[in-house]
Formats: sequence, structure tokens, C-alpha cells
Amino acid sequence: MFPALQFKGKSVGVFGLARSGISCAKALVAGGANVFAWDDSEPAVEKARAEGLSITNLHTVDFKNLSALVLSPGVPLTHPEPHWTVVKAKHAGIEIIGDTEVFAREVQSSGAKLVAITGTNGKSTTTALIGHVLKSAGLDVDVGGNIGLAVFNLRPPGKDRIYVLELSSFQIDLMPSLHPDVGILTNLTADHLDRHGDMHHYAFIKGRMFAKMRAGDTALVGIDDPWCFAIADRISSGADVRRVSVLHVLEDGVSAPSGILYDRRRGKIVGEVDLRSMPALKGKHNWQNACVAYGAARAMGVSVPAIEEAMKSFGGLAHRMQQVGTVSGVPFINDSKATNADAAEKALASFDNIYWIAGGIAKAGGIEALASYFPKISKAYLIGAAAEDFAKALHGKVNVVRAETLERAVAAAATDAAMDGRGNAVVLLSPACASFDQYKNFEIRGDAFVDLVSKLPGAIMAIGGTT
Repeated sequence: MFPALQFKGKSVGVFGLARSGISCAKALVAGGANVFAWDDSEPAVEKARAEGLSITNLHTVDFKNLSALVLSPGVPLTHPEPHWTVVKAKHAGIEIIGDTEVFAREVQSSGAKLVAITGTNGKSTTTALIGHVLKSAGLDVDVGGNIGLAVFNLRPPGKDRIYVLELSSFQIDLMPSLHPDVGILTNLTADHLDRHGDMHHYAFIKGRMFAKMRAGDTALVGIDDPWCFAIADRISSGADVRRVSVLHVLEDGVSAPSGILYDRRRGKIVGEVDLRSMPALKGKHNWQNACVAYGAARAMGVSVPAIEEAMKSFGGLAHRMQQVGTVSGVPFINDSKATNADAAEKALASFDNIYWIAGGIAKAGGIEALASYFPKISKAYLIGAAAEDFAKALHGKVNVVRAETLERAVAAAATDAAMDGRGNAVVLLSPACASFDQYKNFEIRGDAFVDLVSKLPGAIMAIGGTT
């Protein structure tokens, strides 16, 4: 944690005492601010108090005596209706900001640079990939924001330090001075509309990523959906706008519709990277992540060969299409975070000969939406509460083993995949279900998968395990 000096000698309200709220409140106190910290949750208040923060019920505070309200990004700003602290702050005429805004003001004029990533899908993988590539190139990099560390738990700003931050729409909404050196928008689909009202407002908030950019900055925008396509066309700040597509070849931009990334400037190829054999970057969604990561690294001066080498060594995010090891040459993929059919679809689309472990507590609709991918599944190993319903959906289309437990599923899939003989088999845990019937969360389920794989005879692990 480092001090936030911009509010030295001023009074600031902080509402929301989860990870980022506590970190920001501590930074403000360290920087000399008079902090009034509060949360409507008693456990959160007690946790903050235990970490040394002075607690003040904001219901009793006259907001006209405050310089700002620092609001947790999880607290409603506009929809479905403004939180009571927002109402009080607006009535008092004080600014409403988030911890990332306080952070951005500390970074200004420090010599540090900011790479900021937002979008509906792919933010976390893209953020981690960019951090990995830049670190591999020997640059001074911290990664955090909506992923990993809260911003005030990163190292202090300094010349040539690069912050790679994942930013949610909620964080951007509370970040009026956002000005990244490299701004990235991956894609937009309907999400968080309960907080933004409709897609137009959601897209407007995401588009703020580029509002303060200027000449010398780089804007990377995935244009494979109409919302982002329109946002890219509206950027007129002088920033270098680099469009990204994995559906179409771009004559001016970065594209990889076939898995080979081409960076073109006015039709001329200025960079090329083959993504198809990279273990952690399977599927078009990951090719998009790779394209924007490539663009960010090039903007930071990293050479094309250095980017390619770093991408080869990227291990992926835990529980997200993560290759955890091989047995008899067969990759084992941990995609435990796929807790619904939509999430599992990306994994199923990325492989052609799948020994699929699925099941748990199914979401509405089950796996019917995945029917077009059933021909890719050589055998399915069903676990948990959804096993019977999934077996009915797969009947007559996919060979099914009612494994019931993950342990039996891993053992059976390993045996069958090793005997496949076609050379392209994968064992894929992509449950399309929540985990709560057998595991406390998807992380514990994924860790259990890794441990089981590590105990298979001849396992060569890329990560973890107890052996």
C-alpha cells in the first residue's frame, strides 16, 4: 500500500469496505486525509475495524463537509436506483469517485504508464497476458485492478513503471480522469444491464476508456460486435486507433481469423505471430485476447519475436481453459470457471476430439444450447446433480459415462483418451454447471481436478498437484 496524497488535509467519505475499499481508505489515511469509512454490512465494518481503520456511520455525516465520496464499484451509482450515499453526495454537490480514480490522480505526472483493459469478456485473460508479455520483455510491470491486487496494493508510481489494470464498467463509471497510454476494449455483449439500464448506456460507459486519449496514445478496439465497431469509429482524439478482429482480415489493424495474427498498416504486414500452437491461447476468443495483447506490447516497444516467445510461455489463468498437464501426450484442460453453457461453449469450440467432464448444479437451459458441439465430444463423463439431465440431452448423440464424482471421471477419461489413437484427444473439465453440490466454489473444483491429474501414472504437470 502507498499513500494517496491528493486529498491531504481534506475530509473524504469512503463507502464499501471490501478489498478495494479498505485498501483505498488506508491509502487516504496514510496520505493525510480525514477519512470517514462505512459499510452497510456489519461483517465488513468489523473487518475494516480489525485492520485499523476508524469507522464512522455515514448516515450521521453532513456530506457538505466532505471533499469527495469514494464509492465501492459494486454499489449502484445510477441503476436500478442511486445508493443512499450517492443521493447524499449529489445533494451536497461533492464528487463521487472510485478507488481507481484516486489511484489515477496519484499516477498523473509520476512518469508511470497505464495500460487499461475493459470489455464484457476476456478482460482478465487479456490483462494477465499483457502483464506476462511485458514482464517477459524486462519491463517494470504491476498487474491489478479488477483482477488480483487492488490498485493501492500495487507498488507506488514511478518513472517507467507500467500499470496493467483490468477495469470493469463500474470502475470506469467512477473514474472521470481515466487517461490510459494504451486503452483496450475487447468486446461488448449484454451484461450488467441492471446496473446500466440498457446497452446504449453500458456501451457509453465502456467508451469512456478513450475519451481523454490523445496523440501518442494507443486505442485497441475489438470490432467484431456492432457496439465496439461504432465506438472505434467515434474515437477522434488523435490516438492511434488499432482495430482488432478474429472474424475478418483487416487491411489496417490486427486480425487473426485463422489463428495467425497479422498486424497490418495500410495493407502492409508489419508483424506476424502464429497463435495456433500456443497451449493457453486456444479458440477465437483467446486469439482476440492475443491480438489486443500484441497491440499493447507493440505500443510499449516490445519486439514481435519477444511477444511471440512470451505468448508461448503464457500459462493462462487458473480454471480458464488452463492446460494443467499431459498424460501419454493427452492434454488435460481445467476450465472449471465454465459454470454455465455459454462459458463452456468457448472451450468446446476450441478442440475437436474431446473427452468432456461436465456436471454439477445446472443453470437454466442446461446444455441444449451446446448441441452443435456434440459431434466434437468423443465421450462425456457426467458428475454431480445434473448428471441425469445431461445424460438425457446427450442420449443418442454422445457416449456417456455416469461417473458421479470428479475422481472417477478423471480416471475414466484418462484411460479412454490414452487409447484414442488419433493424436488430438484432450480431457476437458468444462462443467457448464455451478459446483455447489460437490465443491464450495469453482476454484476448489478446479484445484481438485489438478490434484487428480497430478496423481495419474505418467502425468507431466505444467502446474500444481501434490506429487
